[in-house]
Amino acid sequence: MGRNLKGFGIVLLFLIMLVSPKAVFAGASEGLLLWFQIILPTLFPFLLITNLLLVTGNMHLINAAFGTFLTRVFRVSPNGSFGVVTGFLCGYPMGAKTAADLTVSGYISEEEGRYLLSFCNNSSPVFILNYVVWKTLEQDALLLPTLVILMLSPVLVSFFTRNRFLHKQGAFCNLKQNGSAKNAWSFQDIDNCIMDSFETLVKVGGYIILFSVLLTLFESLPVDIPGISALLPLLEVTSGLNLLREMRLPLRLLYPAVLGLTSFGGFCAAAQTQCMVQKAGFPILPYLTQKLAAAVTASLLGSLYLCLVG
Repeated sequence: MGRNLKGFGIVLLFLIMLVSPKAVFAGASEGLLLWFQIILPTLFPFLLITNLLLVTGNMHLINAAFGTFLTRVFRVSPNGSFGVVTGFLCGYPMGAKTAADLTVSGYISEEEGRYLLSFCNNSSPVFILNYVVWKTLEQDALLLPTLVILMLSPVLVSFFTRNRFLHKQGAFCNLKQNGSAKNAWSFQDIDNCIMDSFETLVKVGGYIILFSVLLTLFESLPVDIPGISALLPLLEVTSGLNLLREMRLPLRLLYPAVLGLTSFGGFCAAAQTQCMVQKAGFPILPYLTQKLAAAVTASLLGSLYLCLVG
């Protein structure tokens, strides 16, 4: 029955696309431009350097700089601290990819990889500052509180979920030592890292285009489906933020909504995450519940902040 429903849904989508070619073209074009102008130049350098750090063994330098602090705060292994750094600084879906890569490469356990995924796959500070604060909210005064709230929300969630992964271990530990850099590495290693980075980017771009098309198709429906307008921003975070801004909501409603959507990342980011972690066998449902918890936390903190500042 479930298989028939999925097949019916695909056929229905195909028919809708056939009768709405203009909307499909507009959505695909918008998604492609978003990928080419923003995602590609923003994400590719981080993908490449992260892959190089893993391949050459030089991630131990990052672990040495941040590991002591992060292992104490998050109770991760020294190798796991590398996943925390990339997850909070590099943006979707780098946190998920790094957690999966560390697990598959044998640097950390599967439990620690799932723990990292629960809170280390977030919007990057660059995206928060440029797109959320300056373009969507257009209020410089909200820069610091927005950054703090969106960084703090997944951390708070991790404090409640960590015992599920830690069990009786008390803390995670390295499965494979990474104490020194690779003695000899060649341009073949760089070529492999470039190809892996572009494979990731193509997958990310495909999902962005797909969800942009879906968003455009829903917007072009000739009938108004109750509640659909409120759900459309959840499809893709960048387009969703634009929709929220166009709604002209008062700040007391706009700010929590923007924080919640940015923290959740949208279903497009969830699909990208699933694509990144399937090689490690991580389930996606627990991740979605944890992201929803972080989104609710961010929205509540945003509302609380507006109440405090009057």
